[in-house]
Amino acid sequence: MTRMTKYSAACIGLSALAFAIGARAQTVAPGPYYAPPAWDQTLPCTTPSACPRFIVLSNFASAAVLDRETGLVWERSPGVATFPQHFAHVECVRKNVGNRLGWRMPTIQELSSLIDPTVPGLPPGHPFTDIQPASYWSATSNAVFFNNAWGVDFVTNAPVFLSKDLLAPPRHVWCVRGGQGTEGQ
Repeated sequence: MTRMTKYSAACIGLSALAFAIGARAQTVAPGPYYAPPAWDQTLPCTTPSACPRFIVLSNFASAAVLDRETGLVWERSPGVATFPQHFAHVECVRKNVGNRLGWRMPTIQELSSLIDPTVPGLPPGHPFTDIQPASYWSATSNAVFFNNAWGVDFVTNAPVFLSKDLLAPPRHVWCVRGGQGTEGQ
């Protein structure tokens, strides 16, 4: 075979392989269909009826909310109880929301993603209830001060250091499903 014939045969073979892989990779799944979450997108909310970012999940008995921006599923109502950090981890692991287990404490990045720095508290139009104007634990430890963890203060809308000492004031916890998680869970 000549060099050109070998090249043509190789191109035809690669094209057939690419077509077969592409055909096999396509799947059919029931809807609803949502754009894949991406941390670089912004889905603004103005009112509950005009908020494409958050979807209350009926298959979780409307007790959980999908954040389409990040792909995380949050408790709709995290409650008013407070816990030392270690017990906050346990609370999330044992949590049953919408008849589903598999909850965990969020990382500081995940918890901070709920903040809208342009307004106090959560973004306008959010569907959450019982969010306290206080600090919430994250599962992320402080890399310098090992007895501290990161948290989010929903009064100042800022990440904060919180002491993990058992004698420190207990804090709120807001459990999440999905995502990557973090160390120490």
